[in-house]
Amino acid sequence: WFQVWLAEACIALLIGIVALRRKARATGQGLWSKPARKFALAFAPPIAAAGLLTIALWRAGAHALIAGTWLSLYGVAVMGAGVFSVSVVPAMGVCFLALGCIALLLPSFGNAALICGFGVMHVVFGLIIARRHGG
Repeated sequence: WFQVWLAEACIALLIGIVALRRKARATGQGLWSKPARKFALAFAPPIAAAGLLTIALWRAGAHALIAGTWLSLYGVAVMGAGVFSVSVVPAMGVCFLALGCIALLLPSFGNAALICGFGVMHVVFGLIIARRHGG
């Protein structure tokens, strides 16, 4: 399952880069505009910590905690970076953090939590953002 989720993360990163480029062009701002840099600086540290913790948890044999770690730290990243976005973005971060906490407390729920978070929640919040804020 770990390889599947890593592959999905790479695909999501590619989709995110393409979407960011399209949004930047549509708004007439560069990818490295001041708001984009602020977003990246707030988002990157928790994601880097998630990557390092993934390696540490894998080496320690604590595989069941990886899903909750990913969800929690992604939630923290979205909450922090979302301060520079529309209000629904930090709310999405709170939902990811809550789901990650549940996955950490109930590790057997990890795969289902990943599906709920990175699958369902992203789609639902993406639709809300697209409808209310144009993408």
